[in-house]
Amino acid sequence: MDSRKLVRKTLSFDSPEVIPRQIWILPWAEERYPDEVQRLRSAFPDDIVKAPLVYREPLRTKGDRYALGTYVDEWGCIFTNNHSGIIGVVKEPRISTWDDLESFKPPESILSLDRDVVNAFCRESDCFVLAGTLQRPFERLQFLRTMKQAFIDLAEQLPELFELLSRIHQLYLKEIEIWVSTDIDAIFIMDDWGTQDKMMISPALWRRIFKPMYKEYVDVAHKYGKYVFMHSDGYITNIIPDLIEIGIDALNSQVFCMGVKDLGERFRGKITFWGEVDRQHLLPYGSREEIQRAVYELWRNLYADGGIIAQCEFGPGAKPENIFSVFETWQSLNENRRIPKGKT
Repeated sequence: MDSRKLVRKTLSFDSPEVIPRQIWILPWAEERYPDEVQRLRSAFPDDIVKAPLVYREPLRTKGDRYALGTYVDEWGCIFTNNHSGIIGVVKEPRISTWDDLESFKPPESILSLDRDVVNAFCRESDCFVLAGTLQRPFERLQFLRTMKQAFIDLAEQLPELFELLSRIHQLYLKEIEIWVSTDIDAIFIMDDWGTQDKMMISPALWRRIFKPMYKEYVDVAHKYGKYVFMHSDGYITNIIPDLIEIGIDALNSQVFCMGVKDLGERFRGKITFWGEVDRQHLLPYGSREEIQRAVYELWRNLYADGGIIAQCEFGPGAKPENIFSVFETWQSLNENRRIPKGKT
């Protein structure tokens, strides 16, 4: 079975032959462990890949997103980076006062996607293909206003906030329409909503302002027969029922932060868990045995004739040997189709 069919069976809880996998390898890891990264990719090829980003019009970005110094993205947001291999932070607002909103225009250039390149890539691959870009209304608000000011805006809820969010949202809807007209398999939404033990804003406020945006994204994608994958860090248990309700197909989240057993009891078989193995403690500091137990815990609590993707992130602090252990353990489960004795 090719990877595209494998992932589709996983998303539909249709007893896939094996559990599909995907390694998120950040430039940080490629810079520090090039040999290990090459061996990982050779030993455990991804079943899920991203489509290439090629535009017919220039995006007018400046610099390298992952390099030391500053990077200006297509929205004009300036990221300052003190560490190579990861993404920097926005310290100065693109929209410093609401007066700036009058002259602010979202970057229509992102609608100039070269669909021929994307379709050719999809035809030549038997992998499940995600859109090469993502929609992130909450994080885009932070990039345009800074994180601190964005939270103030959400507390004050002035009309200008909703005007800005509407402009962001409308451009994202247009962007999604472009992507779902290609041969990709899924779009990709990304907003981090959680702290270590709670959400950054109240679930009620999230439901009132952001949930309707996500629902529109999902509705457009599903209308064209595409899936919707989403990433959100932190403790987001409170809104997982909402994500299931609006039709998110796969969720990448910090499941160990929320409790794997509890997530399994509440949501197993209702949404596909797109990873992950704990990158706060286990990937940097865990032993091989601890990594194995973590993977077994995921399999035991979240697998439901599908509904789980073997995924973890090779990023800052992670030990290469632990990344290998993650995928070696998943491979063992795929081969045995059961939890090996003495490992629980």
